[in-house]
Amino acid sequence: MRFILIVVSLASWCAFAEQDVGSFYEVSTDGTTAKLKAGETGKVIINIKAKNGAHVSDEAPLKIELSSKQSKLAKEKLTLADSTNKKKEGETTYPDPRFEVGFTPTAQGPTTVEAKMTFFICTEKLCSRQTKNLSLPVEVM
Repeated sequence: MRFILIVVSLASWCAFAEQDVGSFYEVSTDGTTAKLKAGETGKVIINIKAKNGAHVSDEAPLKIELSSKQSKLAKEKLTLADSTNKKKEGETTYPDPRFEVGFTPTAQGPTTVEAKMTFFICTEKLCSRQTKNLSLPVEVM
């Protein structure tokens, strides 16, 4: 009986933690190029901003896979090492990861850049794997 109580308590806590983790971060693409002329190079910008005392783990894997059928990407696979915000030597705080990747459309008209993200958001009490899929529209004139 005690074992069942522990399992039910743990399952309830995990379900609560899973629902609540979204309040610990936000993903922003502010600054991403939305319009450009054919042949010009745009920029995809992805920010993961931790909130409420949380941080993006620098020990667990962070992976972003970029793709686009109508654009050539400067880089298709990103890790935490590609972040423009780096943790400085001896620093105890965790900087919010920020990524910038160039892209060049190969044709006029509407296009998209897709991003599949996997990262871990952590607090003092939990670390939870997060997955996000983004579709960033771009108008090519």
